[in-house]
This record gives sequence, C-alpha cells and structure tokens, in this order.
Amino acid sequence: MRRQPEATGAESSTCWGWVACLWAVAFAALHLYWAVGGDVGLSVSAGPLATERPLWFVVGGLWGVGGLCLLGALLARLLARPEPRGAPARVARRLGWAVSALLLMRGVGVEVLLLTGAAHLDASVSQEQRAWTLALWNPWFIAGGLAFGLAARRSGGRPQLTRSGAK
Repeated sequence: MRRQPEATGAESSTCWGWVACLWAVAFAALHLYWAVGGDVGLSVSAGPLATERPLWFVVGGLWGVGGLCLLGALLARLLARPEPRGAPARVARRLGWAVSALLLMRGVGVEVLLLTGAAHLDASVSQEQRAWTLALWNPWFIAGGLAFGLAARRSGGRPQLTRSGAK
C-alpha cells in the first residue's frame, strides 16, 4: 500500500500570494473608482484634494496609484505560483519583500506619528480624516504589507520533505 505524500507548504505559499493579489486588486479598484469621478470615501482619505481634484492628483494620486496596485497584483500572482524557480522567482521574491517593507513602513509609520502627535498636522487635515486613517487606512496598509511579506517568504522556498521522505 502506497502512502500519499503530505502537504508540503505549497498551499500556504499560493494562499498568501492570492491574498496579496486580492489586496492589491481591491486597492486598485478603489483608486480607479475615484479616478473616474467616484467620491465615496475619498474625502476622508484625501481631504481638500477630494473636492479640488487637481490634475496632478487625479493622474498621479488616483490613476497612478491604481496602476501601481495592478502591477502589485501581478507581482503577487507571481508569488502565488506553487514552485517558482530561477532568476525571475528571485526577482519576484525581492520585489515582494520590498513592497512588504514599503507598505509596513507606511502603515506603521503614519500610525505611530498620528498616535504620538508627532505629525503636527495643519488645520487642512480634519479629525474625521485622522480617525479614518487610524482605524481603516493604516491597518489596510499593514495588512497588505503582511500579505506581501508572507507571500514572498513562502514563495520559492526549498521543497520540504514529508514524513515518507518524498518531496
């Protein structure tokens, strides 16, 4: 009787890659919604820029961030591959770690600045905007950073042996 090999962790690798991919797609969809004129949630995210909508903000802040998020979704999809190998896999892993670090620094850094009062925000940032940043936006960045970090960590690792010794 032949034993079936046990799980090797590939499921975990693909799971975190897909979580990071969904995170990036959701963030891209929100920015693209705002870029085409949607306004739900934008005022608590961007403050006065939401009503003024200068061209640089729409092009760079909304379309640009939406596009970067779609590239992040592609990267996360690469990290979700069960057994990536070679130079492209190493590049994807390094980019995954970089995205993770950037998102975590942004989320944790802004959270700390707001909670300690070290940000010295001017009157253009409302209390409502600060509250939403603390309660929603920063935890969202932290969740994305963790997802990309776990996807990068699990991606392309050495195959683990099961109890039966099979790869």
